[in-house]
Amino acid sequence: MEIWINPACSKCRSALSLLDAEGASYTVRRYLKDVPTEAEIRAVLDRLGLEPWDITRTGEPEAKELGLGSWPREEAARDRWVTALADHPRLIQRPLITADDGSAVVGRTEEAVREALGRGRDAG
Repeated sequence: MEIWINPACSKCRSALSLLDAEGASYTVRRYLKDVPTEAEIRAVLDRLGLEPWDITRTGEPEAKELGLGSWPREEAARDRWVTALADHPRLIQRPLITADDGSAVVGRTEEAVREALGRGRDAG
């Protein structure tokens, strides 16, 4: 299991606390320093079953500077969105947890983190 975090994010810290409390084995990726490639973002999107605009923090100042609010949310624009996330990792929703069964979740709630934990245990 891997969790993409921003240490300054309270939801990330909460997710880590829950993983620790449950004795989970995981790897931390500080994605603002260890920036994911476009290929890694696409792979996580596939695991999530989501589109890049679904995991984009559109309220961030960088999103407003890029004008993301007016970008089309359609297959033809998918690569443009993925490139923006790779170039501006602060725009990636967090925390992202990749479970051991090959799936992933956006771990913004305790329920989502527990879902990732359950998937990891089911796969093991």
